[in-house]
Amino acid sequence: MALTDVHIRNAKATGKVYTLGDYDGLSLFVSAQGSKAWHFRYQWLGKRSRMSFGTYPELSLRDARAMRVEARAMIAKGINPRLARKKKQQAARLAGEYTFMRVYEKWQAHRMLVLEEGRQSTLQQIRRVFQKDVIPALRRMTIHEITQHHLLEVIGRIEARGSLSVAEKMRTWLRQLFEYAVVVVPDMENNPARDLHVVAVPLPPVRHNPFLRIKELPSFLRDLRAYQGRMVTQMAVRLLLLTGVRTGELRLATPDQFDLARGLWIIPAASLKQRNMLTRRRRVRVGDIPPYIVPLSLQAQQVVREVLDAFKPAQKYVFAGVARLTDRMSENTVNFALKRMGYDGRLTGHGLRATLSTALNEIGYPRVWVDAQLSHADPNRISAIYNHAQYVEQRRVMMQDWANRLDLLEQGEVEAASRHLIVHLQGVAEMAWRGDKTPQRSKIYAPYPMDACGQQTMQDPMESINARIATHTGSDIIVSL
Repeated sequence: MALTDVHIRNAKATGKVYTLGDYDGLSLFVSAQGSKAWHFRYQWLGKRSRMSFGTYPELSLRDARAMRVEARAMIAKGINPRLARKKKQQAARLAGEYTFMRVYEKWQAHRMLVLEEGRQSTLQQIRRVFQKDVIPALRRMTIHEITQHHLLEVIGRIEARGSLSVAEKMRTWLRQLFEYAVVVVPDMENNPARDLHVVAVPLPPVRHNPFLRIKELPSFLRDLRAYQGRMVTQMAVRLLLLTGVRTGELRLATPDQFDLARGLWIIPAASLKQRNMLTRRRRVRVGDIPPYIVPLSLQAQQVVREVLDAFKPAQKYVFAGVARLTDRMSENTVNFALKRMGYDGRLTGHGLRATLSTALNEIGYPRVWVDAQLSHADPNRISAIYNHAQYVEQRRVMMQDWANRLDLLEQGEVEAASRHLIVHLQGVAEMAWRGDKTPQRSKIYAPYPMDACGQQTMQDPMESINARIATHTGSDIIVSL
């Protein structure tokens, strides 16, 4: 017989447990003390199951019957109502525990742990961009609620203001964040950021970093000498031009990397830009990558000595930050200095590398030497990956020559500093600047020996060489190797 409100109110405690049945599996459980609760019994996969709906009078007879109807509908659809309710309760619990902000903060903490020395600036950039573009839109949502549509709206606003490079980075960061969430958040099965690139607004053509030609260097060097900013910044720019290292490698430089007795700057593999490409794409272990060996000219050694003389105990990096000595120089310092000097749009920190590379190639130095000096490598050829550890003595001669040419350029002697090399390879190499005004093209009388990969190399007898560079006297300048 179906229950009524009167039957339920009149059900008293008897000192024993008993049940009042309704119909279709619903019943009222009465405890020995007289408390009342709604139960629902049903068959699931051939077995009897039971679930509680709630207590009476908090849950009325009408409400209990409505819940029974809902549960029976689930059973008809092949859904276990007790498990469905458990998942719903878990989702409600997770909603408070796994908000977007909570997951974002955990992801940031994880990145902080795995980022290697010198990469924290990337984390600061992520925080800055997320604070501006992502958090205002998603901060009140749970991680489960966020859909691809929400993320497309965020990126669309970034693209709408023309920040296409930021939008490209944001797609990568969001993909990484949700990859992390799929692993650590229960019931997080899909990554809504996976295919955001499919509808990305294409980036404009790449604009390479502007650089200077040899004829522009005299005025630049004079402007650098007259720079009114911090002396350490002037020294940083000068060292970049004298060595061709990356600005990131310069900013991460520590005193122990410099071996001035041998005239070398030894940059560990962990500081190399190529590190991530090598270890992820080529599966090369960091421990197997040789350091980037940078021979220092006498002029470069003098710059390093002057900077190290001003090194303070609180410093960790040779080129320290302005606000705190424990920090390294800001990534914007060099470019800002060049802008103050009047080279905005004409030269960047990275453009100093292009300036050096273009000049050395035009002068006539072997490209493999120049690429080794710049730590360039073809990521698809393992043989080229270790280029930065080769041709050290040959590069020592080349970089001393380059430093001497810069001295000539600062004195305005462009013609003398621009003269080409003639290379004679007959067992032992001889390079000469001809005294005539017409630049001479390189003449090679014997081929470079080939390495195992078929690449021209300058190994024996060039491995151990006795180098001398004569100063410009108005006649021929001879480099005997």
